[in-house]
Amino acid sequence: MLNWDDPIGSKKTAPALSEATGAAQAAVVGGAIEMHADHDEHGGKTGLDGIETGAGRVDVSEKRIINATADVNQLLPMKYNWAWEKYLAACNNHWMPTEVSMQADIALWKSKDGLTPDERAMVLRNLGFFATAESLVANNIVLAIYKNITNPECRQYLLRQAFEEAIHTHTFQYIVDSLGLAEGEVFNMYREVPSITAKDAWALKYTKGLMDGQFDTSTLDGAQNFLRDLVAFYVVFEGMWFYTGFAQILSLGRRNKLTGIAEQYQYIMRDESIHLNFGIDVINTIRIENPHLWTASFQNEVLDMLREACELEVTYARDTMPNGLLGLNVDMCTEYMHFITNRRCDQLGLPELYAGAGNPFPWMSEVIDLKKEKNFFETRVTEYQTGGALSWD
Repeated sequence: MLNWDDPIGSKKTAPALSEATGAAQAAVVGGAIEMHADHDEHGGKTGLDGIETGAGRVDVSEKRIINATADVNQLLPMKYNWAWEKYLAACNNHWMPTEVSMQADIALWKSKDGLTPDERAMVLRNLGFFATAESLVANNIVLAIYKNITNPECRQYLLRQAFEEAIHTHTFQYIVDSLGLAEGEVFNMYREVPSITAKDAWALKYTKGLMDGQFDTSTLDGAQNFLRDLVAFYVVFEGMWFYTGFAQILSLGRRNKLTGIAEQYQYIMRDESIHLNFGIDVINTIRIENPHLWTASFQNEVLDMLREACELEVTYARDTMPNGLLGLNVDMCTEYMHFITNRRCDQLGLPELYAGAGNPFPWMSEVIDLKKEKNFFETRVTEYQTGGALSWD
């Protein structure tokens, strides 16, 4: 186990990278064993059923995040224990949006004076971004990342993550349906609101090339393109762009407004923290195993990506709360994004972009931990492990 920084800066505990990734491995040797190959490198032959017969057993040293020579269908022996631990943690933290009562939220939303016009506008645009953002992330996992990751324990986590993205999309459907919002308006905002369109378009350009049937991570360009996609979706999309929205809704919850939605956002934020840290571990392990990819020019390119993403998020914050609300304003969110961006740089072993940036929302750590006791008859119990306990272990 090792200490790590959570998205808001407090120290938590998470599974360490396995010892096998502690030193750079040999150069890329080729793609993962294909089940239809005539011969494998251990002398096995392909039978009539398409399964290799007589192939040697997997050696853990042959397992890699990309371009592995080991059979991707064999989970054991395991190399990256951190990936398996994250899979187990995600399973233990399972939750469903329909377990959260929305009655108080519905009453508040329908109340004439329940929320200010600025608060209502913020909530709608917040939902408008998240409603399709989770689907875009899921599409990237299923259509781009999964097939290029050649490690079975990492794939196991990706399958769980894809399911969680579906739960998150379900969450926004549940909220929209409960409040009686205009479905087409909320779910189409990524095409109608410029600040949301700009973020989604920025990220999607990194996935486009990976969906080409000829994409190949065994080349320098291909492997670096894959790393760019991982940075765009794990570090930026899930690790930066979600946190302005989290702060906005959780700030409402702190004021006893839309508490059902705020509780669901807490569970989503817990999930996203594990997603982020899985992505960071994957990127850093690829760096260790393929040091030739992490050139000075590529590092500068990643820094440019993070800087541009931070600017896009500040624009989104200005769009969603131009007059400030709930004790939040654009200047505070700008500093927060500078703080978050520096955190991501540090996790990738890169220099900070915004010297001296502090965290204006220290309360976020307290909110996400959800240690308060709940009345069993007022809301679901959140402290039991398999029912969505907010555990960071």
